[in-house]
Formats: sequence, C-alpha cells, structure tokens
Amino acid sequence: MTTVLARGLIGAAVFGLLAGPALAEDPDEAMAGLARREAAVPRDQIVTLRGVDKITARVTDIRAPMNKPLRFGSLEITPRTCSKRPPEETPEVTAFLEISDVKPDGTKKKLFSGWMFASSPALSALEHPVYDVWVIDCNAIAPGM
Repeated sequence: MTTVLARGLIGAAVFGLLAGPALAEDPDEAMAGLARREAAVPRDQIVTLRGVDKITARVTDIRAPMNKPLRFGSLEITPRTCSKRPPEETPEVTAFLEISDVKPDGTKKKLFSGWMFASSPALSALEHPVYDVWVIDCNAIAPGM
C-alpha cells in the first residue's frame, strides 16, 4: 500500500514539475517564447559527419549543406535536416540523412534513409562493407561559404 502511495506521490510531483510552469505561464508569453526560439534556429545549416573507409583506415570529416548531395567514396550522402539541442539541455545532435551507394555504371542503391543520433551512433547506423558514416555536429553556415 505504501509503495503504491509513494509511486503516486512521486508521479504527481514529477507531473507538477513538468506541467506546472507551462500551465501557469501566460499563453501570449508562451507564444512569444516559441517565436523567439524558432527565430533563433538558423535556416541554412550544415551537418558535420565523420566517414571511415574501412579498407584504408582513412577517417574524413565531411561538412555537408542541407539538401545537396555529396560524395564520400562510392556513397552519395544527402542531409535533409539537422538539429542540435541548446547548451542548457542534455547534448544531442540529430540528422536525417539519405545515403545511396553509386555503382560504376551510375545506378544507385539506397542504403539508408533515416535519423542518426550523435550520442548513439549504433542506434541507427549505416551498414556498408567498406564505409561507416555517423553524425558529429550541426551548425549554421558561415557567411561567404
């Protein structure tokens, strides 16, 4: 009985901590805060990937702009979106990537299409006999690039 009561109190405390400030906040202030956060997100981003050629043991950092395909060996990598948590939150970088293997005759075979997480590269990894690719960082494009 006491365990059930303790769990209920802990659940109520957690819910109160998570939902309390949002419920007490003025709706106009909440919308203004959301607009400020959205305005702070850069529209032009690049994702930094790390690629490994398993045959030569060559490690390459790849800076890829959004929606522009680039080549890494026989792979064609197209980043679609990238996000990075603010510094005050738990660090995490995520990117949605489309990766195809381009054969010598020009045909493409889609190998990967999905989210990659910097904190857990094995969670959604590219499976290729020659190449490994994973997400490192997400940044705004500097002027003049």
